[in-house]
Amino acid sequence: MSLKRSEQTDRLFRAILSLRDLDECYQYFDDLCTVKEVLTFAQRQEVAGMLAAGQSYQQTIAATGASSATISRVKRCLDYGDGGYAMVLSRLGGEKA
Repeated sequence: MSLKRSEQTDRLFRAILSLRDLDECYQYFDDLCTVKEVLTFAQRQEVAGMLAAGQSYQQTIAATGASSATISRVKRCLDYGDGGYAMVLSRLGGEKA
């Protein structure tokens, strides 16, 4: 389930790390991804925050419109993944994910 490291993905992540603010993120991701892809990432992040906060699948579906398959995938990553969601949620603190 882990993403394999490569020079190409390293360059992508360095590019993302170079972004200075939300406006730059919007500019870059508007060029890089389709609107649907960005909205999918945003939805998964929202689902992760809700599940980590103890919300049920039904509450999460109602609030985000995510499918049960998406919620299951995010839950599996929260429980058995590399800890990326937990790390980001921790760093965001009280900010709604």
